Amino acid sequence: MRTWRDWGTVRILVTGADGFVGARLVQRLVTAGHDVVAGIRRGTTPDLGPVEYRSFDLMDGASVRAAVAGGFDAVAHLAAVASGSEARRDPGLAWEVNAAGTARVAETLAVESAAPEPQLLLVSTAEVYGAGPTTGPRSESDPPAPCSPYAGSKLGAEIAALEVGRRTGLRVTIARPFPHTGAGQDTRFVAPAFARRIHEAQRHGVAEVTVGNLEPVRDFLHVDDVVDAYVAMLERGRPGACYNVASGVGITIRTLFERIAGVLGAAVSPVVDSALVRTSDIPHLVGDATRLRRDTGWEPRRTLDEALNEVARAEAH
Repeated sequence: MRTWRDWGTVRILVTGADGFVGARLVQRLVTAGHDVVAGIRRGTTPDLGPVEYRSFDLMDGASVRAAVAGGFDAVAHLAAVASGSEARRDPGLAWEVNAAGTARVAETLAVESAAPEPQLLLVSTAEVYGAGPTTGPRSESDPPAPCSPYAGSKLGAEIAALEVGRRTGLRVTIARPFPHTGAGQDTRFVAPAFARRIHEAQRHGVAEVTVGNLEPVRDFLHVDDVVDAYVAMLERGRPGACYNVASGVGITIRTLFERIAGVLGAAVSPVVDSALVRTSDIPHLVGDATRLRRDTGWEPRRTLDEALNEVARAEAH
């Protein structure tokens, strides 16, 4: 099997390049000297540096074929319905975008790429593991048991991509990232949502902040460590393998709130609002990234406090 070191400069399409993680991945790959094409949503105008832009709509087969055509060595597929709340509002849309859309990407890359060994990195989610045990880290050998439309549609994407790989020889690698954050993440996600609410409470002299369920335990990473993991998987991941991207350390959502409040110097208390509590919350989601470390040499290099400082400063300004 050839590696990226054998290829030299790699021609790669990043889908979801206008997203929080996708934009960082594009910039990392450009800095490494690769030929990067950014697949973006219609109507968006990101500034990602010296790259080619292609409009990309996962529900439109012609759009996918036009974006993926062009002799790519690899596709890093991040485009998705990425918010659990958005997927719950329209589960059918989540399945069409995440599962059927991934099937379109994988099939097009397998059939139309001029590269001798085209490669697909599919970014899935750790939420495919579902509720499972309430202690201990999840490993890739644990059976998936998704309990939300978002997680179910992402598992469907994994199945679709791996099927194309078995049938065509497309080299498929799957990333299962655990929660991650950093500057630029939008407030659909918990850390920036907390930072926004706490900052607003400070600004208005309010001592209480409404929150959802604070008891779940999560494994949080700095977004740049996740980008490092995706690059490591592209360079050294095994075809057909799934990889957890995780720190192995869990904290409660309550502790996350308290740490963000501490960064902002805010004397506030959380108050649970039943309207913000999700019935499908996974109680404990911590990952074992032994396989990723062993196969690629990846290690997280930033602390959660660095990520939370970035998030808090972004919301404060």
